Amino acid sequence: MNEKLAGKVALVTGGSRGIGAATALRLAAEGADVALTYVNSAGLAEEIAERIKAGGTRALPIRADSAQPDEVEAAVEATVAEFGRIDIVVNNAGVFTTGALDDLDVEDFDKAFAVNVRAPFVTVRTAARHLEQGGRVINIGSNVGERVPFPGFSIYSATKAALIGMTKALARELGQRGITVNMVSPGPTDTDANPAGGPMAAVLTGHTALGRFGQPEDVAAAVAYLASDDAGNLAGATINVDGGFNI
Repeated sequence: MNEKLAGKVALVTGGSRGIGAATALRLAAEGADVALTYVNSAGLAEEIAERIKAGGTRALPIRADSAQPDEVEAAVEATVAEFGRIDIVVNNAGVFTTGALDDLDVEDFDKAFAVNVRAPFVTVRTAARHLEQGGRVINIGSNVGERVPFPGFSIYSATKAALIGMTKALARELGQRGITVNMVSPGPTDTDANPAGGPMAAVLTGHTALGRFGQPEDVAAAVAYLASDDAGNLAGATINVDGGFNI
């Protein structure tokens, strides 16, 4: 694979499974050294790190709970301490909080916003002290941040809609320093949290133009593009990797 990211250092939050793991592996295949955070999946994080190292670049698994701002900040600083720099931030860690309105409470709301919105803000704020011109921030959104065809998404959709606004605002602010901020919004994607053979699969694929689930690698490819010099003139943009869910 063409190593467009050779010499770069990336931090991928929630990088031990699913889209995060695929993204960490893709950025490494493009030549980047990669730090990846996890909360409970230490074994999986170590496995991804070993696969990255086997490919010839460096890797650093970091335990960091995105619900804890001090741990988020520490993950950024640990990345810089280990690799000497940070060039690419991928805010992927998230919680999928859904349910009927009567079944949700304030604690559900607060936890979702802490992980899905506050953590990306803290990550970017901390990383911005180290990012230089050409730096990249990529936020992982969701198709339901823009369109909500099902009930039960009041909290989750609100967090991802907030991330759209924050992406645009940060793009305006950091763009003055030559740092781009963009978003990738997946649709139905085959992960352990939302398998292509799951009970909702037929309903979800029925809302897509392509009639199928995407793969984590599809999302990772879009992230790799936004992390590269090829995307240098994109700011505040969203790439929908959703099979046409939102058209």
